[in-house]
Order: sequence, then structure tokens, then C-alpha cells
Amino acid sequence: MAATETAPSHPIEVLEPRELNVPLVFASPHSGANYPPDFVASSALELAMLRRSEDCYVDELFDAAPELGAPLVRALYPRAYLDLNREPYELDPEMFSDRLPAYVNTTSVRVGAGLGTIPRIVATRREIYRAKLNFAEAERRVDAVYRPYHQALAGMIARAHARFGYCILIDCHSMPSTGLPVAAVGDPRTIDMVLGDRSGLSCAPVVTDTVDAFLSHRHYRVTRNNPYAGGFTTQHYGDPGSGTHVLQLEINRNLYMDEDSLARRPGFAALKGDVRALMSRLVGFALENGPALRRLRLSAE
Repeated sequence: MAATETAPSHPIEVLEPRELNVPLVFASPHSGANYPPDFVASSALELAMLRRSEDCYVDELFDAAPELGAPLVRALYPRAYLDLNREPYELDPEMFSDRLPAYVNTTSVRVGAGLGTIPRIVATRREIYRAKLNFAEAERRVDAVYRPYHQALAGMIARAHARFGYCILIDCHSMPSTGLPVAAVGDPRTIDMVLGDRSGLSCAPVVTDTVDAFLSHRHYRVTRNNPYAGGFTTQHYGDPGSGTHVLQLEINRNLYMDEDSLARRPGFAALKGDVRALMSRLVGFALENGPALRRLRLSAE
């Protein structure tokens, strides 16, 4: 890509409560739907196909966060353009016309799968670009979109820590209905929700247990860490020993939308009500369990 694309504007939105009442932060990194015209023109795919990687409406499912006293950080640009749940520079060298700097991670599993910081493919495994990019374009997207999102997210976590001494971050996602594990042996229905806590490394077990129990009580089929154990956000921010607990929540898209037309299903409102109830449960849980959620790692002093 020889030409430089138009610089993105307003890459994120933070929905703030009137007052920060709880040590909770919600984030939606993949629900953005602002597709720059230059990006769409550079793609070999139509817009409808590019949107197959989008976590459609996830930010809407969680938009009650400010009413409950917690912020919601949501991306406005799509995952196909730049994936915020990656390291800043996980890039496939085959996508670029020039040599990548030594600090770029070109060998991660995610890069190998075509799903780096700038993805090579969409969820349907179709190639996104007509031609190679240059590294200056990658740097421009990272500076304009990636850094503002993570600066805002880190700021929200730090603010909660400053006030409460700990923070729970819920990283909100959706997942395609195909390729998921079944609910149980002999039950052909697929899983409704996947909780990713990096097998207990990104948050205290009581956080995952609480969310699992709530959703299961509402008759959702829940599994943990299969097939999604968490991405960059859980790995980078999750540090339960220091009082930062990060849980990734994946919602089966078939529960609330038509995956071909992207239209909301009639069940959207009911699911949104259950998500709000879950958020409310987390508010009470977070405030009631401060001693168990603050710094778990003893100082060396």
C-alpha cells in the first residue's frame, strides 16, 4: 500500500459512570464498526465479509456498566483493521513490502494463524488485502488506535486501584457458533459462554467461580478456557497477586444475532437483561470480597 490511509479519529469511547462506585472495568475491544473507506477499498473483501470478524453489538450488551457505577471502554474501529487484543506489534512479515524491525513479534501462534495485530484474514479465513502494506501504515494504526485504547484501559484499572486497592476487568467478546465444544456427552447443543482466565493465572478463582455459577443458574451452558483461554489483555493486565483480576467472557453469537445477516435475534433483549443482571451481581461481589481480591502477594519487606 503506497498511499497513506486517512488518520483514524476518535478511536475509542469511554462510557463513564457519574461516580466510580465499584472496582470494576468493562472493555469491548472487538465491537467497533467504523470501517475507514480507504481500508475497505484496499481490501479484496466486501464490507459484509470484513464484518464477520466483528463482535457485533457486544458493547450494547454491556452498556449498562455506567448505570452500575463502572466504566465501559469500547473500541470504535474494527478488529479486521487492528486487533486490540494482541501485542502492539504481532505482525506477519509476508503482509509487508518492507523489512520489519527486530522488535516486531513475527513468530507468535496468532501471527501464524493470520490473526496478528493487523490480521491477514477474517474469521472465514479469507485474505483481507489486495496488496502488501508498508510498516509505516502499521505504525500509524498502532499510534492512532492501539495506544489510545490501552492507555484508557490502563488508566481505568489504575483509577480503580487508587480508590479501592484492587480491580476486576471483564474483557467482553463474542464467538462464532461453529467449532465450539458441545455442552456435555450426548448433548448436541454447543456452549453458550466461555470464561477465559488463563487457567487461573489472570484472576482469583473466586471471580471465575462467581461468574460461572451465575450464568449456569440462568441455564447458560458454560465452559472454561476451551477454546478461548484469554488473549493479550488477560495476559498483560491480569495479575491477581497485585490485585488486578481479568476475566475474558465470550458469548455465542447465535444467542443474539443472525451470523449471516448480522441482524439481532429476538433473544437479544433477554440476553442483554441477563448480562445486566450478571454485571449487577459482579458489583455486589466486588464490593463484598475486597479482602480476598486485594494484593495477594506479600511484600518482600
